Amino acid sequence: MSTLLYRVGKTAFSKPAYFIIGWVLILGIVISMISINGIHISSEMKIEGTESQQVLDQLAKELPAASGGQGSVVFKAPDNERLDTPERLAAIMKGVNEVYGLDKVINPADYAAEAANSGATAEMAQNAQATDMAQSATTTPPPYGPLMVDGVPVPGMLISSDGSIALFQFQFTIEQSAITQDVFDSVIQSVMTVEKGTSITVLPGETLKAVSIGVGSAEIVGLVIAVIVLLITLGSVVAAGLPLITALLGVAIGVGGAFSISKFIEMPSVTSVLALMVGLAVGIDYALFIVNRQRRMIIDQGLSAKEATARAIGTSGSAVFFAGLTVIIALCGMLVIGLTFLSTMALVAAATVFINVFVALTLLPALLGLVGERICSAKAREKSTKHPKAASHGVADRWVKFVIKNRWATIIAIIVILGFAATPIAKMEMGIPGASSANLDTDARQSYDAISEGFGEGFNGPLILVAEPNQSSAKVTPELLGGLMMELQGQNNVAQVTPLGMTEDLAIFSLIPKTGPNDTLTKTLVSDLRSSDSSIAQTYDVKLGVTGLTAVNIDMSAKLAQVFPIYVGIIILLSLIILLLVFRSIIVPIKATIGFLLSILATFGITTAVFQWGWLHSLFGFDTGGPLLSFMPIIVTGILYGLAMDYQVFLVSSMRESYVHGQRGTESVIHGYNQVSRVVVAAAVIMVSVFAGFIFTDDVMIKQIGFTLAVGILIDAFIIRMGLVPAIMAIFGDKAWALPKWLDRILPNLDVEGEKLIASLHAEEQANTKSGLK
Repeated sequence: MSTLLYRVGKTAFSKPAYFIIGWVLILGIVISMISINGIHISSEMKIEGTESQQVLDQLAKELPAASGGQGSVVFKAPDNERLDTPERLAAIMKGVNEVYGLDKVINPADYAAEAANSGATAEMAQNAQATDMAQSATTTPPPYGPLMVDGVPVPGMLISSDGSIALFQFQFTIEQSAITQDVFDSVIQSVMTVEKGTSITVLPGETLKAVSIGVGSAEIVGLVIAVIVLLITLGSVVAAGLPLITALLGVAIGVGGAFSISKFIEMPSVTSVLALMVGLAVGIDYALFIVNRQRRMIIDQGLSAKEATARAIGTSGSAVFFAGLTVIIALCGMLVIGLTFLSTMALVAAATVFINVFVALTLLPALLGLVGERICSAKAREKSTKHPKAASHGVADRWVKFVIKNRWATIIAIIVILGFAATPIAKMEMGIPGASSANLDTDARQSYDAISEGFGEGFNGPLILVAEPNQSSAKVTPELLGGLMMELQGQNNVAQVTPLGMTEDLAIFSLIPKTGPNDTLTKTLVSDLRSSDSSIAQTYDVKLGVTGLTAVNIDMSAKLAQVFPIYVGIIILLSLIILLLVFRSIIVPIKATIGFLLSILATFGITTAVFQWGWLHSLFGFDTGGPLLSFMPIIVTGILYGLAMDYQVFLVSSMRESYVHGQRGTESVIHGYNQVSRVVVAAAVIMVSVFAGFIFTDDVMIKQIGFTLAVGILIDAFIIRMGLVPAIMAIFGDKAWALPKWLDRILPNLDVEGEKLIASLHAEEQANTKSGLK
């Protein structure tokens, strides 16, 4: 491996034009494909195989109108005023009628006319009768009612008892995930006309929120910090610019390539952000390791820029290759979960990492070839000549010697601190952050609060119920519909039940819980309704299916929690194998995995305290705590595991290189640590900066992912790799590299440290010297 990469590095340095033109052509192809196909993103996060998705698919097939997405708008009067004045009612009716006149929106009047023409008026009467029966069964009248205009109820409109808040609920003709942004914009534009001259506040609901990529100016701050760190670490504007150029090109090709095929493959909106996060971080880091190694060889060993580049690609390039492979494996481990949207996200992020690895191994040496000897200034060379051993007496040297001297105290302190940080995990709640945890100044949050105030929190998360007779010969009758209505209305935590339609085989209802979408009681209600042992299922011999956005989110969280341990087991097993091959050691991979588990537990504990409990919420730009994103643990675990192993590979491979070249015991630990600790710290600071930039986006999902990744890297790099690793390595000493003889014989020697490469180069130099003497 090292020899092959050495040759690649030397060729790229000598013939940079071929490599640069090749990558520019690839970027040009990506840009051309985007211009032809456009960019298509989706908010859909479908969980195949869950009960809610199965019910949705059934409705889409047998009663398409009932499977369409739902929208809601709140109209709010000024304090101590009412909405039902003639002028305000006229404005509201105008806006409502405009919405009902839009494409993709179901108009109840048209539906009624079609039903009458098809002879379904009797069915509608039965639905209304069943509604009346269910409402009469409740002992306490609800604090709301239908909005009346000229004695006639307005379809889809409810008004609070004090007349200050009205709720407009309507249905689209297609599923929520299929609704395009222009449809949302048309709805919002229609209802916003109600505000003109009426003093009414119009608040579009969360379901009308447009899909956004979630990247803004905050990420630029992370890049600026990365530039500063690169300048400090490499000491040269030219050297600092190369990692940025290669990382940006790799991200442009990776994310751009995903966008270029988004017309043919459904692309969740968060996919590009995830690839951008990971691609920028690893792209900068990988190039930083190689450039730093090249400069050290020029300064410390007096090599030419060409030879130093080739050797840096052969040695550090090998570490980059296997570090990138570990990240890719960790990401691709998501494929075994079997969820399409997660698989897409994983593949795009993995492809971006793959591209960045090859950019670092091919384009970077070509750019170094253009720069030539200017990569190291005369001042830097002169400083090294005057103070050749200054680097070994710095902060890193003092720190590692302190850790080694107090190795047991260091290990115990780290375990105690991280264990304490992990304690909030016991209270962690998973879900989909929504309007209930949005910032107070957003329309979605104000709409949520207004609905809760006027109608009850459950109106923010309606459920769709489908009742299907267990016996194929049984049919849905008006009596069955009415009986189910009354039984459902009498269940605990049910505020309102409304029939949506019926066929011979199905009865469909809208059920409003008393509690909100993320409330534990709502999850219990969904579980109870689905139970085949429930009183409703037993009495009426039916199967009740529950769907709707709230049920979909509940099922998503449950499904992801179920597969999470399997996913962790797979990536740990695969990467243990890679680390075994790279380090030819049993202790090192096990130690690396234990360290990661400590860091990930502490990371999720801190994230729970911040985003669920609301600690330091104002510092991170949100107002209210809420559930953690249900698929965040899987995404973050995969990324953090891969990136943590990056630092493991770079740090421990340097210790092994020292061991291979003659250092023994704690000397190899100290020497290896001193060689790369500075650049590992710089790389960690860059990664934290890039991820932290995403904390200050408006999208709470991106905010949570960015925060968790930043905290995870901070803990893993500065506590685990900089503290726990040298302490444990010092305890085991040379035994850390022990490998059973039978295993040593069957494992291939990948020569990651470049031992064979350096030996062959030295032999070649000696042969040239002898021939020169002759």
